[in-house]
Amino acid sequence: MIPLFLIRRSLLANSDKLGKWGERYCERLLKRRGFKGVARNFSIYNGEIDLVMADGDAIIFVEVKTRANEIFAKAQDSVDRVKQQKIIKAAKYFIGKYGLRGKVFRFDVAAVVLGAKGKPEFRYYENAFSGFGR
Repeated sequence: MIPLFLIRRSLLANSDKLGKWGERYCERLLKRRGFKGVARNFSIYNGEIDLVMADGDAIIFVEVKTRANEIFAKAQDSVDRVKQQKIIKAAKYFIGKYGLRGKVFRFDVAAVVLGAKGKPEFRYYENAFSGFGR
């Protein structure tokens, strides 16, 4: 991967690049924690899951919010009820498509804040919201 100091300016200038970079950054950190990658950017009409990871026997649906800074709001606050419903809808489809009924599922949110310099800030919220009528 290209060193951050070489691409930071480009990331800060392009929100799409920043978002994709944040997802890859998050995935690397989760893998270091022992998670296994299952899928990336799984989408259906009107819903997407940034990362699907496995943590032991549990399937984790991860919404990654990447920001240049948090001057106006915390990154994780943008995962509102409407966004949660879209993620849940995509997760239900994913579960059905891959025959995963009966597994343990969890919805997590990751916040990645690049900032103007230094190491990016990473915050991870397990069980950030619930789905499937729990």
